[in-house]
Amino acid sequence: MIDPPEPVHRGSPEPPEAGSPARLPVPAGLGRLLVLATVFVCAACGLVYELELVALASYLTGDSVTQASVVLSVMVFAMGIGSLLAKRLRCRAAVGFGALEAVLALVGGFSAMALYACYAWFGQSRSVLVTFSLAMGMLIGAEVPLLMTLIQRVRRQDAGGAVADLFAADYVGALVGGLAFPFLLLPGLGQVSGTLLTGSVNAVAGGGLVLWLFRRDLTVRARWSLIVANVLVLALLAAGTALVPPFERAARDAVYGSAARVAVRTGIQEVVITGGTGPAATDRTGTADGHLDRAGQGGPAGPAPGSGKNGAGAGGPLGLYLDGRLRAAAQDDHPYHEGLVHPAMAGGPHRRVLVLGGGDGLAAREVLRHPGVTAVTVVELDPGLARLARTDPGLSALNRHALDDPRVRVVAGDVFEWLRRGGAAARNGGPYDVVIADLPDPGSTASTKLYSQEFYGLVSRALTRGGRLAVHAGEPASRPRTFWTVDATVRAAGLRTVPYRIPGRTVPRTPPRTGAPERSCGTGHAGPRSTGHRRACGWGFLLAAHRTPRLALSPDTPALRSLTPATLQAAARSLAPTRIPGLPPSTLMHPRHLD
Repeated sequence: MIDPPEPVHRGSPEPPEAGSPARLPVPAGLGRLLVLATVFVCAACGLVYELELVALASYLTGDSVTQASVVLSVMVFAMGIGSLLAKRLRCRAAVGFGALEAVLALVGGFSAMALYACYAWFGQSRSVLVTFSLAMGMLIGAEVPLLMTLIQRVRRQDAGGAVADLFAADYVGALVGGLAFPFLLLPGLGQVSGTLLTGSVNAVAGGGLVLWLFRRDLTVRARWSLIVANVLVLALLAAGTALVPPFERAARDAVYGSAARVAVRTGIQEVVITGGTGPAATDRTGTADGHLDRAGQGGPAGPAPGSGKNGAGAGGPLGLYLDGRLRAAAQDDHPYHEGLVHPAMAGGPHRRVLVLGGGDGLAAREVLRHPGVTAVTVVELDPGLARLARTDPGLSALNRHALDDPRVRVVAGDVFEWLRRGGAAARNGGPYDVVIADLPDPGSTASTKLYSQEFYGLVSRALTRGGRLAVHAGEPASRPRTFWTVDATVRAAGLRTVPYRIPGRTVPRTPPRTGAPERSCGTGHAGPRSTGHRRACGWGFLLAAHRTPRLALSPDTPALRSLTPATLQAAARSLAPTRIPGLPPSTLMHPRHLD
């Protein structure tokens, strides 16, 4: 009699542990539910780690599109590598998963702290971002093969059904983690504390599953090794949580170069105010109304006497940072805001004025210096910034309490949506004689729609027939393509433009910051200072109207510190040779400022 042939096994044989049923302390159905619950928790933690890297990298270096692309692409690639490497751990899936989750909790929990520390003290974050994305991607990718092995050991079922259950729990967990990060963790705990808490939850979920549900599969040595590892990880995460306040204070000091006097997260952004509150800090050592200097000549305002070297120190000139970017500085405040506001206030009526952005109150301060102004509407996205502009002694002194003026009305809201929903209609005080666009710099992802053709179309409808629009369009000397793209976009919306550039101080050249355009003549983005070559600095503006506006200062313009009719004409002539013709406008669907 001929014996039947042996069955042919294709591929590698299944590891012994992977095929043997687990000895569980609970019924198989409950054990399976516990494994799926762990999948749910681990998926939520994994997505929080991803979002934390994207959010913190965008905050530190700008350009959220680039940061999200780098993090997600690197992590997905690394997850594939992790899945392949996990095949070697399937023979000891329980121990491997427990160790994996301990390492992931430690790496993920401290990722925000490490990324912020490298940026604050070394000025580098991209290489650290890629390293953490690779490490966490590999660890997250290794989870699925090990969990698949564990769930099959609890109760065997067809592979398709097991994969469906596993990925259903994984995707629902990712949904919960994705919603918890922006609505609970970030506003309630902040990025550093939030990720440390997420790491703790990750360690408890992974360690608890292995040490209790699969404890009979563990040797004594493996059990105690996992216990010690998880206790150590939880202790480190707890210590990190306790050290978050002093760490954040030290990192802020390193980033901003002096002790931050105010540091608050408003729900929209982080607002940091450096410097003092006295006359030297807020550049009030000249005349009370900011008139011409003793020689009667306008010129760039220099550091106030007694402000210290480079304005450093708690008593130095005031600096306002929004999400790490320098929004306003006492040294550069008057050249910037005088150049933005006063040419637009000349050349026609200016009774009703609309300020888009400008929650710091500095543009409103310059508007209110003109006689005949009866109403000023300030539309600011962040009500917390406007609140600080009223209550902080330094910032309110710098803006001369402009937002407390009875003629000023502050509206909290997105300027694009406010205009689109008829905020500038007649029933709300419009149309306006002058519109001042004191908005975040062009070139960053967050400001894309505020420099689009659609936006300027809305603004043009908010202007009276002879109304003028003033736009800050970036620095034409360092980013000419961005500046002239803004010009082309405004003209595409049906307005005529006159470009001009106001020069500022000569400052030390700072290391390049990806996606971090400058707003002031200091460092455009907070970070370690460089003492290398020096460069010229300035601001590019556009004066726009339905008919070609005349660039001039009106006879009733108040005395200015930095701007004269002669310097204004020179500011326009200096840009004429630099024009880049033929640039297409930027739109919502094609934001060309990022090209």
